[in-house]
Amino acid sequence: MTTPEHGRQPISAVIITLDAAAGIVDTLTSAACCAERLVVDSGSNDGTVELARAAGARVEHQTFLGYGPQKRRAVELATHDWILSLDADEVLDDEAAAAICRLDLSDPAACWSIRRRTFIGRREVRHGPWGGEEVLRLFNRTTAGFTTHAVHEQVRASRAPRRLPGSILHSSFETLAAVLNRSIRYAPLKAGLMREKGQRVNGWTLPLRGASAFAKSYFLQGGWRDGSVGFIIALSRVVDSTLPRAMLLLDADENRSAAAQRDEHPLDVSRERRGE
Repeated sequence: MTTPEHGRQPISAVIITLDAAAGIVDTLTSAACCAERLVVDSGSNDGTVELARAAGARVEHQTFLGYGPQKRRAVELATHDWILSLDADEVLDDEAAAAICRLDLSDPAACWSIRRRTFIGRREVRHGPWGGEEVLRLFNRTTAGFTTHAVHEQVRASRAPRRLPGSILHSSFETLAAVLNRSIRYAPLKAGLMREKGQRVNGWTLPLRGASAFAKSYFLQGGWRDGSVGFIIALSRVVDSTLPRAMLLLDADENRSAAAQRDEHPLDVSRERRGE
């Protein structure tokens, strides 16, 4: 196990969790180099909290706020300004963990990205949008921080990140079905973001968006090289690009229908408002 060097600037590893018992111990163990390991849990019922505490983590509770706001809250709760953010299904490999222990953290504007290797079951995704992915995960909270996006949050920094040696091993999906399930689960959050921004959607554009998303992932980014895995990831991109917008269209149709009903029965609506 790698341990922090004496006198180096301390790092807080922050992890948000919900029913993450399957991987939380491995995640925390890989971050042993950090002076603090903080788990911010939003109501786990599978023993995540107990496992995290037994592994030496400090645990705090926060009702889920959306991914961006939740991670911002975790950063706020951390003891130290230097932050290493990991998801509960991510593990630093030995090379990355050792590199973090050797870093010069004297410049608070510095930040680091790490290659993320995603696995579906035991199979690594080597091509397509997830192949060669890099994520900014080590930063100082005085100069960088997470966006407030409810989904697909990311760190915004004042300076371009340096590349950290090693990798994050990302084991979020046990099956191909889980890839599509996540896209469906995220769709209402994305629709909410679009609604907040006042985005308008035309129904005729949805097939074009879906076809474009599939072609980019499967053909242009080389997803076809991963066989069935690349095909399913491309399908998930179709869901990502169309389902949230379809939800906005449905909302608009329902609003128009409700407005039409009010126009047809103005007297009844007036009486309802007066409580008659």
